[in-house]
Amino acid sequence: MRIQNAFRVGLVGTLGVGVGLLILYSIASLSTILTYVGAALFLALGLEPAVSWFERRGLPRWAAILVVIALVAVVAAGLLLAVIPIIADQVTDLIEAVPGIVLRFSGTEWLDALQEQFPMIRVRDIYDSLSDAVLEFVGNPSKLSELAGGVLVVAVAVGSGLFAFVIVFILTLYFTASINPMKRGLVQLVPASRRDRFADLTEQITDSVGHYVIGQVSLAAINGAASFVFLSIIQAPFPAVLAFVAFVFSLVPLVGTLTGSILIVLICLLPGLGSPLTALAAAIWYLLYMQVEAYVLSPRIMNRAVKVPAAVVVVAALAGGTLLGILGALIAIPVAAAILLIVRQVVIPWQNAR
Repeated sequence: MRIQNAFRVGLVGTLGVGVGLLILYSIASLSTILTYVGAALFLALGLEPAVSWFERRGLPRWAAILVVIALVAVVAAGLLLAVIPIIADQVTDLIEAVPGIVLRFSGTEWLDALQEQFPMIRVRDIYDSLSDAVLEFVGNPSKLSELAGGVLVVAVAVGSGLFAFVIVFILTLYFTASINPMKRGLVQLVPASRRDRFADLTEQITDSVGHYVIGQVSLAAINGAASFVFLSIIQAPFPAVLAFVAFVFSLVPLVGTLTGSILIVLICLLPGLGSPLTALAAAIWYLLYMQVEAYVLSPRIMNRAVKVPAAVVVVAALAGGTLLGILGALIAIPVAAAILLIVRQVVIPWQNAR
């Protein structure tokens, strides 16, 4: 009997481990699809406040969804038509300016200046080593073939990105149209005695996530527009490109604005593009803007989203970025906000009642 029981326990345990490994392997294999679904659900929750606003004005839900999608498409198309030609022209100017930058760096004046600033470092030897490495790379056919392979990989990545955009867009439409039935179906899985509380908590989470998405996009748009105006005033290099960089980085909360600001200031420092005075003006501007964003804009725009401590924002953004890249950094804050909401309204009251 003991041997039979041991065999049975071992068999069940082995099957359990195998099923667990199969589930983990399936999740890893479906990680790309799960990412698409998560991004589409995130965007659908972001559109939900606008759809609900039109519903409260008397429109049926299908008409409200069409109006919101049409407005988003018109705004996006208008911005693209207005910004892309400017960015394309400035990117062309940047490419044309690259040879001049290279010639400037190929001179010896800046090496002498660096040597004076850092007498303990053999600056010229380091420069010669780097130059030899670049020449060896260019003169090696195998290296050039590797570079061509890298270009092909980039082209495939661009195609995959376009495919992902189409899939996420279609899923967003489906999720936006069926988000209320999805929430009602989820509530039905909870015991009847707790459905009202669960439904209220679900509404709070979805409402908070939706207002967070709208608020973060609004903050990024304000940063991009203000950056374009100010960088144009101080005659920074390629203000439209830098303003687009500011907008994209500002989509990542807290750390995104700081990272984009540092990148813009460093670009303004490049010889042949900007100057130390331009970089100093940009640095002062972004220091002031971050204070205004933190104490004026964000509290007013994000007043209907769940408040998340700054330390939790940083940790969540870093963890999400490590797991899922830019998308993970974007959705990590709403996930953290939802967890905090559950802790505050479920876990803590349950602990206090014990």
